Amino acid sequence: MSLATQWQPSAKLDVLRQRALIIKKIRQFFAERDVMEVDTPTLCHASVTDLNLRAFSCRFDDPLSPVVTQLYLQTSPEFAMKRLLCAGSGAIYQLSKAFRNEEAGRLHNPEFTMLEWYRPDYDHFMLMDEVETLACAILGTANAGRLTYQQAFIQHLQFDPLLEDMASLKRLCESRGYTELALAETDPDILLNLLFSQHIEPAISQHQPCFVYDFPASQAALARLNPNNPLVAERFELYYRGVELANGFHELSDASEQRRRFEQDNKKRHQVGLPTIAVDEFFLAALESGLPPCAGVAVGVDRLIMLALDCQHISQVLAFGYANA
Repeated sequence: MSLATQWQPSAKLDVLRQRALIIKKIRQFFAERDVMEVDTPTLCHASVTDLNLRAFSCRFDDPLSPVVTQLYLQTSPEFAMKRLLCAGSGAIYQLSKAFRNEEAGRLHNPEFTMLEWYRPDYDHFMLMDEVETLACAILGTANAGRLTYQQAFIQHLQFDPLLEDMASLKRLCESRGYTELALAETDPDILLNLLFSQHIEPAISQHQPCFVYDFPASQAALARLNPNNPLVAERFELYYRGVELANGFHELSDASEQRRRFEQDNKKRHQVGLPTIAVDEFFLAALESGLPPCAGVAVGVDRLIMLALDCQHISQVLAFGYANA
């Protein structure tokens, strides 16, 4: 494509008008529920330790200081929003740009729009109800189905991810054509994620959105563990047409446990040759002061709009996608 045409928007103008109406609808949804919109920094002093997320970094050369500061483009506004919750903000939401230094393709753009919101005194089931109300209204679908992570594996792969051992997991991977990876891999979550993405995500949500909840405790991220079943975390994800749309938690509020998880992430990063990431001490200090009981969720807005408008590529709903940004 030549520059004579490449300067044009990635999305058709009619799609951008429909996108604007959907964004307006999202804001109206929260206005009706008295949830305050907030705006937190895009550039931050710390980033996430999660092995599955790669942040963009940059240098701040302050002309008034001899110190060069490394800053990160946020992968999510989560830490800053939780600091607001700790300060007493009450229910909040944010529509913001997020950045991930990963792939660019049909479902991924390095810069994307994220909707994130937090509800004090909600658990993950109450928040799933609210996510369902918003997502189904925008997608124009019936209510969402619900499966536990364990049920999804048993139903689609005849395998119990909570009780089976690593040897059984490797045999399952080999039977599905992943022999080389199964022989080399030592982390069961990597194999579970592979099976989930290739054999469960495409199957559970073709005709209606579907929540998967109660993820293994090893995949808790920033979620609480279930007090009645320590094998699972109070986390959920929402899928539609094989696309992950949302990731939500009954939020972990224990600062010591959160620090332990960050440190464990960094140990794993070191083991696989990734750089360690300094933990966000502002966030941990906020947790020490007290995070109210709450649930939170992040929704990929571009993907949501893409599915709502029956587009096939994320660039079709962006003014300018990665290729001509």
